[in-house]
Amino acid sequence: GAGRRGGGIGLGARIGDARGLANVEAIAAASPRLRALVCGPADFMASLGMRSLQVGGQPTGYAGSDAYHYPLLRILVAARSHGLAAIDGPYLAIGDLGGLRAAAVSAAALGYDGKWVLHPGQIDVVNQAFSPSQDDYERAELILDAYEYYTTVEHRGAAMLGDEMIDEASRKLALVTAVKGRAAGLARSLRFEPPVPAGQSPPGRATSAEHAPRGEGLGQSAGQR
Repeated sequence: GAGRRGGGIGLGARIGDARGLANVEAIAAASPRLRALVCGPADFMASLGMRSLQVGGQPTGYAGSDAYHYPLLRILVAARSHGLAAIDGPYLAIGDLGGLRAAAVSAAALGYDGKWVLHPGQIDVVNQAFSPSQDDYERAELILDAYEYYTTVEHRGAAMLGDEMIDEASRKLALVTAVKGRAAGLARSLRFEPPVPAGQSPPGRATSAEHAPRGEGLGQSAGQR
């Protein structure tokens, strides 16, 4: 996180039992070399006495929807509050790529940064689960461009992008998706086009009904600029 200092080798702390989860905030603050908190599901299940022989599986007879939501969320909150990455533990059923995909997609949706893998065959599934879709990436980049335009050129704190109001909170959310998309090597095909004032045409282009009203600039193909 910002301002963290330490040795050249970063550390990841695995939260693998009840005591670890109960002290996760202290663990997250324990060393400037700490880079990530990792959920350790197998030892954690044993520590709590869960009725399951499948690591990450829902306990036999459990009536709730997800017995692991609380520990996953608590680890995530502790990690984020100390500027650390949050990593989900491994999926032990090597051949069950469908189950791996479901577990990885769920952790990614919650906000986790990645997931341990045990076998090379799991890498592509996990990478795909933690990468945004092309549509989400495009939208995120448009939000960032639009917000920069409206705040720096038109000096607004909020504006419309299509049918959606965007503000500083929108920028923060979009930045998360954009950073992940860039890291995954996604390429943009759209660019933000500032709105055209009524009665004016952009250079080299005639005014048409395709131009959004003031405050509703949309994207256009990147090659059209």
